[in-house]
Amino acid sequence: MTISLNIGNEFDTGLLGRRCSLELANGKLVELPVDRWTEDSCDGDELLLAACQGPTLDIGCGPGRLAAALGERGVASLGVDSSRTAVDLTRRRGAVALHRNVFDRLPGEGRWRHVLLADGNIGIGGDPVALLRRITELLGAGGSAVVELDPPGSGLRHERVRLLSHDVEEQPEGSWFTWAWVGVDAIADLAAQAAMCVEWTAGRGHRWFAELRRS
Repeated sequence: MTISLNIGNEFDTGLLGRRCSLELANGKLVELPVDRWTEDSCDGDELLLAACQGPTLDIGCGPGRLAAALGERGVASLGVDSSRTAVDLTRRRGAVALHRNVFDRLPGEGRWRHVLLADGNIGIGGDPVALLRRITELLGAGGSAVVELDPPGSGLRHERVRLLSHDVEEQPEGSWFTWAWVGVDAIADLAAQAAMCVEWTAGRGHRWFAELRRS
């Protein structure tokens, strides 16, 4: 299955540290945690990093805080992002990153020990099952996906959204794209549809995580 993603440039505003939100089709705004993206570390990151004990593919790496932190721990990592700005920022941190769509051909397919989907990246493409099926193609035997989720009770939501910057008075209207949000309570069913199972779920502060393996 191929999903075309052309949203890389949409997130450049947030990657550069400017305050921004996702506008939903009903007009509601969801502010994005740009401070978390650009910091060196934040609450919950330790759980993600500790789960990665071997070569790790960081999907939607953003400005590269996790890819860089893994490198500092001696864990080989590769950041992947559809935004050139994200890739440039990741490389400036000293990490390795590739400008590519997760659904395109990637290095080391079928051999990665872990795949990271942090900071809501389970929503990439708006189809979490398709994304998880793609992750199973990237993982090696015994590998796992470490995924950040929404709190329990959030379920599964799909929305058409576009990016708005609060720091730009006059800006062109951004293009609409599909995104998804997955709560802790929804991940087991979605994982099963992708022939995966949930190893554990855990919360740290206001953030929630799970580790998935092939069934």
